[in-house]
Amino acid sequence: MPFSLSRPALLAAALLAAAPAAFAQTTPLAPRDVPARSIPVPTTVSPELQQIIAGPLRPGWNTPPTTPEGWKQLAETGRANAVPNVNAMRERLHVKVEPGTLNGVRIYTVTPQKIAAANRNRLLVQIHGGCYVLNPAEAALPEAMLIAAFGGFKVIAVDYRMPPEAYFPAALDDAMTVYKAAIKMTDPKRVGLIGTSAGGALVLEMALRAKQDGLPMPGAIASGTPMSDSTKTGDSFQTNALVDNVLVSTDGFCDAAASFYAHGHDLKDPLISPVYGDMHGFPPTILTTGTRDLLLSNTVRVHRKLRQLGIDAFLQVYEGQSHAYYGRDDRIPETREAFTEIAGFLSSHLKK
Repeated sequence: MPFSLSRPALLAAALLAAAPAAFAQTTPLAPRDVPARSIPVPTTVSPELQQIIAGPLRPGWNTPPTTPEGWKQLAETGRANAVPNVNAMRERLHVKVEPGTLNGVRIYTVTPQKIAAANRNRLLVQIHGGCYVLNPAEAALPEAMLIAAFGGFKVIAVDYRMPPEAYFPAALDDAMTVYKAAIKMTDPKRVGLIGTSAGGALVLEMALRAKQDGLPMPGAIASGTPMSDSTKTGDSFQTNALVDNVLVSTDGFCDAAASFYAHGHDLKDPLISPVYGDMHGFPPTILTTGTRDLLLSNTVRVHRKLRQLGIDAFLQVYEGQSHAYYGRDDRIPETREAFTEIAGFLSSHLKK
């Protein structure tokens, strides 16, 4: 008996066939106008985090330096201000921090009071954030100390060159120099990469560069709120503008900093905006962001791209958090929670 469709089924099939043409756009879609509103501090987070959420917008967010000397001074001022907090965190977390160089690159080796038994042959390479131009020297250490303490890992923190000392791709070159040394120290599958913000982008860029150079992939990656698209493309650049009190706006200091680092290079280059790169063959990756993060979409887009490629990727999104809140202070409950999750993910995927 020949197969036939009912009239409703035929109509549905016709509508489905016409769908691509119906959704094709030839004119720009109208934006959604949102009335001015007041956004309360959420009561669904810890009291410690509520205090940070209630803080003002970052000072100077819309008045970035306009000269190389100005950027250098901003970085140095930030470093000096960070040192007391970094020293206090080091004491609370009971980690040892040793400055040094590795194949000509400035590094800090961060060792916890006790290395977990499963991590004796494992090594993490940490790449700091700061929009490619901030957090030099000791200011780069909080994330490395947190993952060392909460995960029981030995960590090499890379103090990469930044403008005006050196421009793109200096940060990536320095990170790769350390990575090449790390995979000679132990099996690449025992090496994990971790970074936040610009560091979150750099660890993704490192995997892209490793593919280009024919190097083995690391065992796992932890990419926090990565600057994965420096072209300012993504929904949360609009929805979280002036809600994120760290990055604040697409027209803020971080956008200026990325352009300063790129030094005229195409911002869509995957080695600056890794979401545009070929991520086939990436290792398991954990991504972290928050609901108020200007880079929420940057993080989500990387997660979806990895998942579409069949890669083991885990996305954790924290309530009320602006850009990189979870890495600020070990005394915040959400920080302990985030780094426990990250440590668990790395431990479950790195070779013993």
